[in-house]
Amino acid sequence: MSLAILCLLTWTAAQAETQPIAVAGAKSIQSHFDYWEDPEGRADLEEVLGLPDAEWQQQSSGSATFGMTPSAYWLRFAVTNETPEALNLIAELAYSQLDDVIFHVFAGSEKLHEFKTGDTRPFYPREIEHPNMLLRFALAPDQTKTIYARIETAGPMILPLRIWQENRFFGAASNEQKLHFFYYGCLTVIILINLAVFLTLRERLYLYYALAISGYLLFFASSKGYSFQLLYPDVPWLHARALLASMPILALFSVLFCRTFLKVQAHSPRLDLAMRAMICFEIINFAAAMVLDYNDAMKLSAISALVFFSLLFVAGPITWAAGVRAGAFFTLAWTPLTVGVLATAGRALGFFPVNFMTEYAMQIGSGLEAFILTLALADRLYREREEKIKAQADSLRKEIARNEARNKLNEAMTHDPVTGLPNRNRFEWMVNQQLAQDPDGRYMVGVARITRLDEINRTLGLTRSERLLRRLAQQMTKLAVQLPVVHRTQDDQGRDECVYQLSGDCFGILVNVGGSTDNFEDLNQALRLLSEPILLDNLAIELHPKFGAASYPVQGDNAALLIRNAHVGMEIAPRGPFATGVYSRDYDIYSESRLTLMSDLREALQNNQTDLYYQPKVCLNSGEVVGLEALIRWHHPERGWVSPSEFVPLAEETGVIRQLTHWAIGRSIHDLADLLRKHPALTLSINISTRDLASRDLGERLDSVLAQHGIDAERLTLELTETAAMEDPERGLRALKALANTGLRVSIDDFGSGYSSLSYLKQLPASEIKLDRSLIIDVCASESSRVIVETAINMIHGLGYTVIAEGVENEQTARLLQDLGCDKLQGFWLCHPLPVNELKSWLAEHKKQPAASRGLSRLLTH
Repeated sequence: MSLAILCLLTWTAAQAETQPIAVAGAKSIQSHFDYWEDPEGRADLEEVLGLPDAEWQQQSSGSATFGMTPSAYWLRFAVTNETPEALNLIAELAYSQLDDVIFHVFAGSEKLHEFKTGDTRPFYPREIEHPNMLLRFALAPDQTKTIYARIETAGPMILPLRIWQENRFFGAASNEQKLHFFYYGCLTVIILINLAVFLTLRERLYLYYALAISGYLLFFASSKGYSFQLLYPDVPWLHARALLASMPILALFSVLFCRTFLKVQAHSPRLDLAMRAMICFEIINFAAAMVLDYNDAMKLSAISALVFFSLLFVAGPITWAAGVRAGAFFTLAWTPLTVGVLATAGRALGFFPVNFMTEYAMQIGSGLEAFILTLALADRLYREREEKIKAQADSLRKEIARNEARNKLNEAMTHDPVTGLPNRNRFEWMVNQQLAQDPDGRYMVGVARITRLDEINRTLGLTRSERLLRRLAQQMTKLAVQLPVVHRTQDDQGRDECVYQLSGDCFGILVNVGGSTDNFEDLNQALRLLSEPILLDNLAIELHPKFGAASYPVQGDNAALLIRNAHVGMEIAPRGPFATGVYSRDYDIYSESRLTLMSDLREALQNNQTDLYYQPKVCLNSGEVVGLEALIRWHHPERGWVSPSEFVPLAEETGVIRQLTHWAIGRSIHDLADLLRKHPALTLSINISTRDLASRDLGERLDSVLAQHGIDAERLTLELTETAAMEDPERGLRALKALANTGLRVSIDDFGSGYSSLSYLKQLPASEIKLDRSLIIDVCASESSRVIVETAINMIHGLGYTVIAEGVENEQTARLLQDLGCDKLQGFWLCHPLPVNELKSWLAEHKKQPAASRGLSRLLTH
């Protein structure tokens, strides 16, 4: 009985009144259906078949959207073949995100077929390889079939029903897939291009953009079901998680890209804070997508999407208003994507109908966004390239200017500014190089001194005297080039060097004795020519040159010794117009004197018979005395006053310099402690030598004496000549850095008097550089000297050092140095070196002057 009732119900339901969908010819098929909501989701087919028609609701448009709902929905539609031919038809629910779909096909009261599909089931077997929910069925002419479909999903309940003739469906599906994969291909190309730019430039902006576009690609491939079909058809749970994960991925990297692209951190701190909060939220959202229930994760992603799109929608205008050019591009790009998102969300929630625009609005918007932002990145890349080219051009111009200044300074350091001849240090370097290359050769260093140069200077003046020196240098060079025995070399600019200017009135050459075949007859003839008067402004000027020579290896094994002995030989030269004095140990009057002098100096130091004089240093800007230089003085009981230029070099050679330096440190710091009571701003400079740097106990001595008198190390400056600094560069640099680390200051003394490596000097931990008096003495009279001094000051300032000029002897020089930007000066014009008692009086007088009257005109206090 119950079976009969069930059959009756089944037959009655199958015969229920429903208007069939007519298929007539090749026209498009207008679909419609009836639907019934099952709130509990528990109704079975028998129960649905028994529903009265009043329970069913009609949907004439063929498409319905019910939003987010836990209910199951049943669809009912009938299809009639009004053509004379048998038809193969496809019923399509054109939404790939339906979780569970079951089709039941009836012919009259007979159930013909049942097919289960949905994205919570494995993709295969499906009747048609397509992401949407499809049912294949056939209709004979005039045949009608009724189809019931049960749909349940955790996402939006979107039910767009379409009835297709099979051939037309495959044609439309093929065209649709072409468009989809063209879109995916474009996104892939954009991703690859930005990854390539990132790998080239190492800018995270392009990586963020590539990852953001990858998130969009994953999202659309998952939402349209293509990733499920092609990548993991047997793992439906992975399909669901991939869709959930794609949303926080695209949001996270879109925010990171936006933050970097719009330079939010620099232009809008509040917006930057909101974006950082969004980044943290998306990281949490990504983790939630992996572990939460699908419905909960989907709701969280919906909230995330709302905040995310709203935040980025306002980010563009905010930064655009702040003057960021990229803000305009971003606003233009984000607008169509936001419209697409709103249209998609409206369709999912049932506010908008299901049609082409609402179905593909987000893809169209994302495509436009990707295209516009790609143009924006290209614009940014172009502008950055232009800026880099401009910066490189500016850097190149600056480097050329630095090189020119360096070359000029190198020229000044290695060549005489008047004659242009290479100087003594260049000569010593050349001689030592040649002797090292040919240690078994025989050479001779020859020197020539113009004995009347001081008289000529006083008589003719510096300008005409310089012209005379230039003419003499040209004549010497011309004669030397013609002598095969004179050694020649080239500098780094390709200029020949054969005659060197050892000092203002002294010149030198290197003669290859082994290469002479005429017993130096040609050389003697050249010396005769040099001894003849030189015409200058119709004046025949007698130079009275003197010549000296010393031979290698008998009379010296290095350049300095050979030059020294050649000078000694010059002093013992026989009388004659061009006679050359050759060094002889028998006539060297300095050796015994040197030994005696050093013995006397040791005794004087032990008995405290030496003394210190102090020369003030003044600041050119304020006129204030800012420091003192300690200068050693020695009054010998028999020889009287002995010049430091006589005993200091000997002390360095014999090692007495260490004892001398220790004495000077103790005495000068003691005097400084006394002076600081009334003059608390004073600093003290002490000269040290290369041997002092090599001494291990120098630092200990300084620390001990400074601590004994309670004086900060910063008040003490150690002065070292540039020649001494270059003698053992590596060892000297280590020693100076160790001293500087204790707080002591370092000064490079006599800058410009020797030949030094600028690349090495800039490594020294120095705070000031002192221009040698040889550069200062004629700075007012010689334009070339002024240019050299100005170049040196600018370069030294550029390296971060303070500039001190020494040897200033008149107000005109002081004013010029002030105009050239020199920081401090010292010299006889300011004050002669004074013993400490006289210095106290001098400082007291200077201090009494009002600050306004301490200008250059009031500093003349000899």
